[in-house]
Amino acid sequence: MGVRIDDISTAAYTIPTDRPEADGTLAWDRTTIVLALAQAGGETGMGYTYADAATARLIDTLKDAVIGLDAMDIPACWQALRQAARNLGTRGQAAAAIAAIDTALWDLKARLFGLPLADLMGKARQTVPVYGSGGFTTYDERELKEQIAGWRDQGIGMAKIKIGGDAQDALTRMGWAREVLGDAPLFVDANGAFGPKQALAVAESFPDLDVTWFEEPVSSDDLEGLTLIRERAPAGTDITAGEYGWDTPCFRRMLEAGAVDVLQIDATRCQGYSGFIVAAALAQAWHRPVSSHCAPALHLPVCCHVPNTVHMEYFHDHARIESRLFDGVPPVRDGRLAPDGTSPGNGLTLRSADAQRYAA
Repeated sequence: MGVRIDDISTAAYTIPTDRPEADGTLAWDRTTIVLALAQAGGETGMGYTYADAATARLIDTLKDAVIGLDAMDIPACWQALRQAARNLGTRGQAAAAIAAIDTALWDLKARLFGLPLADLMGKARQTVPVYGSGGFTTYDERELKEQIAGWRDQGIGMAKIKIGGDAQDALTRMGWAREVLGDAPLFVDANGAFGPKQALAVAESFPDLDVTWFEEPVSSDDLEGLTLIRERAPAGTDITAGEYGWDTPCFRRMLEAGAVDVLQIDATRCQGYSGFIVAAALAQAWHRPVSSHCAPALHLPVCCHVPNTVHMEYFHDHARIESRLFDGVPPVRDGRLAPDGTSPGNGLTLRSADAQRYAA
């Protein structure tokens, strides 16, 4: 069954945050989602990335590499996109542009077959547990506790909060979260705000607060620092990173260094579902589980497919945006997400009229 790709179009939307947000190293008040719409055989597949609106121009630059190719041959399309981006560099915005096209092509292929994308890929599991993610450093005690309580009301038992470069403030924020969570797992994310010794000092408090996940305690580029923390952190603490892995070599270096207990993978950055699947296979070879970073609706099919998925991030900003722009966003039930199972492709449909007010 050969179906030639006719065209790929783009759209970008910028949505303000519902309140000021920041983590350990960055502050923001808006988020941009860039869509790729791939057309073939009378069907349209939709993929997306969270990146600057300029990524849409890169998609327009790269799309000629796949127009006319067979929509059934996604590996060939992925290789063509990566080759077309050679002189641009295949990381950063180029990786995000490839990601949007690749996820659109996977969605397109499933729609051409009239199958849910999770069924086309094949499922290692029917549902995936999620953890609530937000708890920004701009939140005061009331805001942080209300957000965690909201996740708990949705049945989400695990929660992740941001901590900044000040150790005492981190301890205070972790204490607030623990008061609401009870005995449920608490994750923290420093977004690379600490040095290795400072991160280890913060980690000394983890057994008392039952913190089980320390994300990017130092920069993801500091593989020696990550490895040091992983070796010396309290037992029961997973050291995690990988959200800025743009390509396969990034993940290979992190795994070879022994820098993480759980590898985070972001299909909107690592060149799409195709890149996610390769990265997860690498992690499996090192006996490491994986967790998706952000974009829960987009990640659900591939997280059901990958056998070593441990959970997914239910990130406040992206869950809010996906519910605002798309019909078909899967609801959280009992702390888990499950594919719809009846709708073709990824099950998402853009509400164009609602999205237009946010056009970038």
